Amino acid sequence: MKKWLIVLLLLAIQTAHATVEETRLGPESEWDLEASEIGSVWPSVPHMVGELSVSIEMSGPKSGHDVHYATPGKAMEYVVAVENSGCYEVEAKLTVVPKNCKPSWFGWTEETVTVPAGGVGTETLTVTPDMSAPPGDYDFQIMATALNTKSGSAIAGFRLQNYDYVSETSISGTGQFTMNKDVRSMNTGVKSNKDIYFSGSVDTLMKNEYLVEKAKGGNPTFQECDAVDNYVAQNSGDTLMGTETVRSSLVFGGVGARVHESYNLQEMEYELQQIDLHHTGLNRRAEFQTADNFTGYMAIDARQTIPGQRSTREREEFLGTFEIQRRLIFKETPTPSFGCFDGSCFNFAKPSI
Repeated sequence: MKKWLIVLLLLAIQTAHATVEETRLGPESEWDLEASEIGSVWPSVPHMVGELSVSIEMSGPKSGHDVHYATPGKAMEYVVAVENSGCYEVEAKLTVVPKNCKPSWFGWTEETVTVPAGGVGTETLTVTPDMSAPPGDYDFQIMATALNTKSGSAIAGFRLQNYDYVSETSISGTGQFTMNKDVRSMNTGVKSNKDIYFSGSVDTLMKNEYLVEKAKGGNPTFQECDAVDNYVAQNSGDTLMGTETVRSSLVFGGVGARVHESYNLQEMEYELQQIDLHHTGLNRRAEFQTADNFTGYMAIDARQTIPGQRSTREREEFLGTFEIQRRLIFKETPTPSFGCFDGSCFNFAKPSI
């Protein structure tokens, strides 16, 4: 009897031990379930290995507080720089946020630039407000993003000035025409005159003029843009003939410069010509540049006269078949003028006339 009791007691102990073991090796405990659930819903945060910084600067020299002035239809060039503070090279995606600009004004709205570790990557962006854009302040933003890298952005802006005068002419075809343009602005000292006679055939002949009487920043007070593409005299007596003169009057605030052209051509493969008159700010100048390929006669007479200080004159005449490139810059910068009274001297800044 005692043996049976011992056997039953041993069986009971083994059953209890098996139950405990089965409980521990069975389904997860409440604590294990909670820990598992927390791990499954916790957000996965990528490890950032660097940061991007963006800067936007207008191309060209920086002078004065009004360098960010612009005019409709004229392209501005910006340099977008992206700095990478991380330890790995990244492919940064640049995105333009137009804000109050039109997306069509931008040369691109998305671009990719390679930025080395600890280095800088750059991309050029052109912005061209259309001719119908009203004057005022405009802003745009550029964002830079890259994989596992903190993004960056920067904002740039410009102030749009309106034109006081615009004349745009573009002609193509065969036949005859005459053109006369005469612009005089006593407020700025600008005088421009064109008398042109055309007979023959041309793919494109363009004569554009723009005037901003109170130009600021890098805007020219007066700008002339001319172009010719493939003019040909088809019959005897056909010609592209004209005289063109641009003056920057010293008396009315200009720089005392004059450029006069005369020509009588039988053929002109191309012409690209621009004249800029800057009559505001410290960088006052008249700039003439042209590139031409032609057959016939052409004369260019340019001069500047500042009484008591400077007098220059250049003249070229061509008769035959030529390809020429010509550039002229006439400058007139303000210089100090000293005056003394009763033992005290004063510096009066005025133009060196």
